Formats: sequence, structure tokens, C-alpha cells
Amino acid sequence: MVMTEFQQRRASFFTKMQNNSLAIFPAAEEKIRSKDTEYPFRQNSDFYYLTGFNEPDAYLLIINKCGEQQTVLFNRKKDKNAEIWHGLRMGQSAAVSTLGFDLAYDVLEFEEQLQGFIGDFSVLYYPVFNAPELEKRLSSVINLMRADRSKGQAAPTQFIDNLAIVHEMRLIKSENEMALMSDAAEISAAGHIRAMQLCHPGMWEYQLEAEIRYEFAQQGATNVAYNSIVAGGHHACILHYTENNQQLHDGDLVLIDAGAEYKGYAGDITRTFPVNGIFSEHQAKLYQLVLNIQVSAINQVKPGVALADINKSAVKKMIEGLLELGIVEGDSEQLIKDQAHKEFYMHGLGHYLGLDVHDVGLYGTAEHPRLLEAGMVITIEPGIYISENANVDDVWKGIGIRIEDDVLVTQSGAEVLSADVPKSINEIEALMANVTVYG
Repeated sequence: MVMTEFQQRRASFFTKMQNNSLAIFPAAEEKIRSKDTEYPFRQNSDFYYLTGFNEPDAYLLIINKCGEQQTVLFNRKKDKNAEIWHGLRMGQSAAVSTLGFDLAYDVLEFEEQLQGFIGDFSVLYYPVFNAPELEKRLSSVINLMRADRSKGQAAPTQFIDNLAIVHEMRLIKSENEMALMSDAAEISAAGHIRAMQLCHPGMWEYQLEAEIRYEFAQQGATNVAYNSIVAGGHHACILHYTENNQQLHDGDLVLIDAGAEYKGYAGDITRTFPVNGIFSEHQAKLYQLVLNIQVSAINQVKPGVALADINKSAVKKMIEGLLELGIVEGDSEQLIKDQAHKEFYMHGLGHYLGLDVHDVGLYGTAEHPRLLEAGMVITIEPGIYISENANVDDVWKGIGIRIEDDVLVTQSGAEVLSADVPKSINEIEALMANVTVYG
């Protein structure tokens, strides 16, 4: 029988387990928003990666017993009354037949059944310090086993963080994941294009955000990957500005950092453009500097190169550009040594992207940074932010610019998944001049 991708992932995790051990992964829980209403449910990324199961209150067990694999799902049982009020449940039979688990039990039996499962193993994998409810239940079961040895079962004595394994698996994307991330980037791009075409002075930031989310939904992505940033004028100098409640003014730039979530995978794009469709002289100079840095950085992306080293190159170009514009003064090498750029560029050049917008995976250390590999997806997002309190000429104050794309590391270089969104000055101005009226 052909395995699904989720079954293949469980099998891959199994090969990384010690012999005679058991791993547990918890699903996400529903979160109360107010009184009897909940936040929209979003599955735990690690759990979803291994199961494809999108209901709360569930646990996955992967068992390695004498080199033989067994997978078990604990999930909510079918309940006609509950389903009338809250929607259909998969139940146990369908979990086995549809998702390919060996066994499935009612989640209400989890603690009772767990003692029987873990009694054969001294090694237990679980998300150490990352699943408080699971840890509470494990503590109850294990302490009970330690107190009652009459059943001939010994409690586990070795505990290993299973996230260290699954996060390394998630870092390198499969062909199917690459396709989904390409879709997420294209949908995200459509939202940004709509924002550029509909933006005008007098509009409110939240109205522009609504247009982006509308386009995401029209394209099949009903969720955002993160809280959108729509920052007009000096608000763009607040890196995680999400109030989105101010009016957009003629002559200002607006920075939009927004991405769609499509079938679990995140898009993450930032564009900065003029509210009135035309860059001013100083806006254009600073924008072109950021764009040159970003294009150069993307051109350096390939297997065997460290993202940290690309960032060093970006910082060098930034210092040289700021010197040329007269925003900083001094010797370029000394300014780099003094990290003078950090007043204007406070964050890193990019991050991993996947099921989470800041996706999992190790980056290495300053002395030994991790090298890029084919199949990784990263963002490249240099920015320059000049606050109104900066000690610079007034013409630069309050300008915040970031340009961000989603980049797949290929065997020979890089593919920009979010290339649909214009980012050159001429392209942006041409798009904004050629306004399309949407329904």
C-alpha cells in the first residue's frame, strides 16, 4: 500500500528513535476568547506535520518496539449532539482508515491506556518544556506507575525532547511542501498587489488590511499566517506595529508586512510603497538602497552559504549606502566594527519559513553558522528605519522601509516564490498608476 506523506513522516521519525521507545505528540487545544466563544482553532504545527489531523484534544503515539513501528491516535469520539453544535468529528474508525494509524482510541481514555503503552519502555520522547498539559498528565501516569509496581511495569527513566528531531525534519521541505509554499506565496502576493492598486491618501490602515485579507480569502486562503502590519509614515519604524488604526497621508510611505496561510503553510511578504503612488526624491534614494541590498542578498543564496555571512555582506552595503547618502559619517570599516547600522537596521536578514512563519530549525552559532541546504525556505528582508528622534537631516526622519521575499534554496541557487509582487520603483509606480477597480 502506498503511504501518504504524513505516514512517510511518521516512518521517518520512527527511524530516528531509539529501539524500544515511545514518542508522544499533543495536538493544540481550543483557546477561550471570551466567555463561551473561542479563538479560531489552529493545529499545533508539529502534530499536523506528522498526522494531517486538524481537530483539537488529541495525542499521537509513535512506538518503536523491537524495531517494529506502531502508530496510535487518541482523539475525540463521535458524538451526535456535540457535532450538531460544533461540527463533525472524525472519530476512531475513520482515523484508522483515512489517516493510516494502526490504532485509535477515545481521548478520554488517554491516561488509562497510556500506562499500558509506556510500561514496556524505559525511553520516552515528548516535547520537553513545551507541552504543560501533557507533562501534567505524564507526571500523573508515571508517578502512579512508580507507586504501584505490582503490575510488573517499570516507568520510563529516560526522557528525550522529540521536537529536536521533528524540527530538523521540517526544515527541509518535500516537493509537495514546496508546491504548497509556492501557492502560499502567490496568494500572499495577490494581496499585496491589491493593496498597491487600491491605496490612496485618506484611506485608513485597517481598510488596506481588509483589502489584503479579502484577496487572500478570494484566492482560497481563509487565514493569515500572522498579524498583518500596515504601517503608514513613521509607524513603519515600529518593527511589529499591528494597531493598523491610523489614516494614510499624502506624501508618506506605507509598509505592509502580510502573508496568507494556505493549507497550513505561511507566506511572508513585505513591501513598502508611496501612499500617493509616487516616491519622493529622498524616499526613492533610501528605497533603492534597501532594494539593492535585498537583490544582492538573494543572489548570494545557494547551498553551502550561511545566512549569517549574507547578512554581513548586507551590512557592508548598507553602511556604504548610508555614507553615500550622508545619513552616517566616518570610516566604513570602523562603522561596521561599531555596528553603527543597528540604529537603522535592528533585525536579522531573514528566517526559516514553513508551517510557522518563523519556522523551526537550528541556525548554528556565531562561530559556526548553519549552511543553507536545498529544500530550505527562507525570507530575505533587509530594512532601514529612521526614527523621528534620529540625529540625521530632517528629510530622512520618519522613513521606514523593508522589502521581504520568500526564497526557496534550490540545488544551484535560489527561487523567489513571491516574485509576483513588484518591487522596483518603476514597477510600483506603474502598477499604482494603472488602478484596477475590484468588485
